[in-house]
Amino acid sequence: MVKPATTWLRGLLRAGKVQQRTTTRLAKVLFGPPAAKPASKPRRKAVPKTAPTAGAPLAPPRVRKKAAPAPGKWLAAHYAPLVERGQLPGRRLPYYLYLPDKEPNAAMRTRGRPLLVMLHGCEQSATQFAEGTRMNRLAERKGYAVLYPQQSLRSHARRCWKWYDKLTQDGGGDVSLIVGAIAQVAARYPIDRTRIYIGGISAGAGMAHIVALNHPQLFAAVGLHSGPVFGAGHSLIGAMQVMQHGAVGRVDSAIDEVLARQPLFPHLPTMLIQGQQDHVVRPVNQTQLVRQSIRLNRMPATTVVTAQRWPPGAAGSRNPAHGYAVHDYQVAGELLLRVAQIERLEHAWSGGDASLPFNAKAGPDASKMLLDFFARHQRRY
Repeated sequence: MVKPATTWLRGLLRAGKVQQRTTTRLAKVLFGPPAAKPASKPRRKAVPKTAPTAGAPLAPPRVRKKAAPAPGKWLAAHYAPLVERGQLPGRRLPYYLYLPDKEPNAAMRTRGRPLLVMLHGCEQSATQFAEGTRMNRLAERKGYAVLYPQQSLRSHARRCWKWYDKLTQDGGGDVSLIVGAIAQVAARYPIDRTRIYIGGISAGAGMAHIVALNHPQLFAAVGLHSGPVFGAGHSLIGAMQVMQHGAVGRVDSAIDEVLARQPLFPHLPTMLIQGQQDHVVRPVNQTQLVRQSIRLNRMPATTVVTAQRWPPGAAGSRNPAHGYAVHDYQVAGELLLRVAQIERLEHAWSGGDASLPFNAKAGPDASKMLLDFFARHQRRY
């Protein structure tokens, strides 16, 4: 049956309006200044309270219930590169560090604690990211330390990591600051240097990928939630194109350039988590990241790929969950790539604290998924 032309045109216009709203929203994040604080209202004179009408008690103000913090230490510090003689001081990178209260096990007493590096997304702070993902509570149970570098407002008005910048993709920009913060933490505290992991969401995922690609010898594995494909963009307009359409013509060549610079590039186990209803960083980016990981890890045609699927949770459940699928790529028994595709999830951390922006209440729990994946990997070279 052929639809009337008017129906088709209405559908086309609706689609155009949705895309325009998405583009406007992305442009606001990447280009726009931070939202201005509302002007304070003049204080009103106090008015004596009257008793409420019988049967109509005053409703208490709604206050977000904050979960009890994890019992470990929550430390604030910064990393500043050493200044050479005759040079002006450069940028410094603030960060937060969670050190678990749990006693280390025998292996941790010998080798140190595993360290997880978490990079927030645009319009997030490190503390908001930690609270929204609930990562510290999970890290407490496993005995992991967690490092949260924080992008400065001076560098980007929306706290975006500049994953689209060519200099950054080649290992410059904020890459050296993040690597310096990791080295500083590993020198100050007992950290197992064979079990350092890095992950993030959105712009933070893009940045985590860049850091790992430029310093693979540091990391046992990487985890990217709703992240853009690597190697394209190179401008703010280009970044928007990548987020919506992926890296046209740069998917393979970007990885080939990395391998050309580092011929002995080791295996880099990677987990990719993506919401299938994400209209900010669209799923095409995950598809292209899968292709990049296969190329980066030189996976042969004999790579074993297995798939599992979990149905959505029951409607109205206290622990809602989206349906999702997981694909594992293994070479000689080593899990090199895990791909999680979550139905109905938009641009938000899966299973997070939904009272905070960029977090979805419905599972699966992305924090648990990442830690379970990381626990399988240890750097041996």
